[in-house]
Amino acid sequence: MTNLLVFPGQGSQFVGMGKAFADNFAASRDVFEEVNESLGENLTKIMWEGDMDELTKTENAQPAIMSVSIAVLRAIENEIGIDFSKVSFVAGHSLGEYSALVAVRSLNLSVAAKLLRLRGQSMQKAVPLGEGAMAALIGADINQAEDLVTIITSKYPNRICDVANDNAPGQVVISGHSDAIEAAMEISSNYGAKRALKLPVSAPFHSRLMGPASEIMDDAFQDVSFSDPIVPLISNVTASMVSSGHELPNLLVKQITERVRWTESIKYAFENDVLTTIEIGAGKVLTGMIKRINGEANTISVSEPNQIDEFKLQ
Repeated sequence: MTNLLVFPGQGSQFVGMGKAFADNFAASRDVFEEVNESLGENLTKIMWEGDMDELTKTENAQPAIMSVSIAVLRAIENEIGIDFSKVSFVAGHSLGEYSALVAVRSLNLSVAAKLLRLRGQSMQKAVPLGEGAMAALIGADINQAEDLVTIITSKYPNRICDVANDNAPGQVVISGHSDAIEAAMEISSNYGAKRALKLPVSAPFHSRLMGPASEIMDDAFQDVSFSDPIVPLISNVTASMVSSGHELPNLLVKQITERVRWTESIKYAFENDVLTTIEIGAGKVLTGMIKRINGEANTISVSEPNQIDEFKLQ
């Protein structure tokens, strides 16, 4: 058991993603059809024929990215099989946790699609358009980012500025009120940032401003049953493993307002005998992050049909 399966989050989407799997594998087509049916609309039309702006709307992007990950996973399972006894952990970046939980039989695919549609809608509605923002601090480490956030918070006590994602060394994302984020960007070079890039997102994800969305999801989870995952999940919130289904709703609620502790999560995996990470889904953003966290990591990404044969569990 030396393998970690990872599932991407928002930002990995592109028009056409997953279509090659639907064209080549019945198991993948079944995934997309089930997601369309559960949402009561043709999400794949947006994914494959829509424009990027429509796909990037978080209420579309979230279930779409999850559906691609599971479509890829089902194709792998059907073509060459997955021996989960050789998988130590799974992990997902933000919404990718839902993909991971479907993969390890903790959450039903249709339920996950509906939850992610609601998650996207509630996150978008939590903050009026333009009032929130996110920025990537390129070159800053997590301690420098935390110092910057502390300074901004003390200077503007009525505004929110939080660390949203600790993605990798030199890549930390902050989130909060637009004016607080802009103020942080202006002085970020004093805190290790070579550049501060405002992200093209529609809401300040993983900040305390997402409180209304976490309340909506907390209510939604009252009607959802999570099974114990067949492989432990490394939680974004705790950066440690979870193997009990009843712990998951609380962690998924907290995840909406708290930071994605990705660097710590990947380090946890390698400290617990993981040797290989395998990214499943659209793109290979997570693989790039993992290489920055551990330059010696053995990484595999499966995002195209011709990469299925590269899926190997040691």
